[in-house]
Amino acid sequence: MDEQRLVRVSKYLAKHLRHQPERIGVELDPHGWVDIDALLTAASSHGFPISRAELEQVVAGNDKRRYVIEGDRIRASQGHSVPVDLDLPVVEPPPVLYHGTVARYVEPIRAEGLRPMARHHVHLSPDRETATRVGARRGKPVVLVVDAGAMHAAGHHFRVSANGVWLVDHVPPDFIRW
Repeated sequence: MDEQRLVRVSKYLAKHLRHQPERIGVELDPHGWVDIDALLTAASSHGFPISRAELEQVVAGNDKRRYVIEGDRIRASQGHSVPVDLDLPVVEPPPVLYHGTVARYVEPIRAEGLRPMARHHVHLSPDRETATRVGARRGKPVVLVVDAGAMHAAGHHFRVSANGVWLVDHVPPDFIRW
């Protein structure tokens, strides 16, 4: 499959596994899973046929490991705007995590900290390079350093998704290093 098709399929999956499953008539279970055959049938009946081989190639080849296949079902690893419980355990984070953003969001972050906005959690990266790539999607990146160890000690709960993205409900400004 050519690179352009891979990107189109990945974006289609993101839209329907994270944000608008109802748009093509699929229903995510409470943990975000959907039957693969149901997804492929729905995509085809809505004018975007995807083969099982294409789906598996997108899942296996995605550098960010955005999707997980388990048996005959698939789900997005994180980033949902629809209600799902990924059923991830609370774990102790590394001492420091990172968040990529752009300059126009720095002042609101200084005032309110990091909030999930339209998603369920704030997404944090385990390394500066990943956070830089995330921030660069919207312009010149600004990388914030999050004192995750201190947050954890203060009672904040961290989870880590299947693709290594750290999830937390909110990062108060006192835990962000500028």
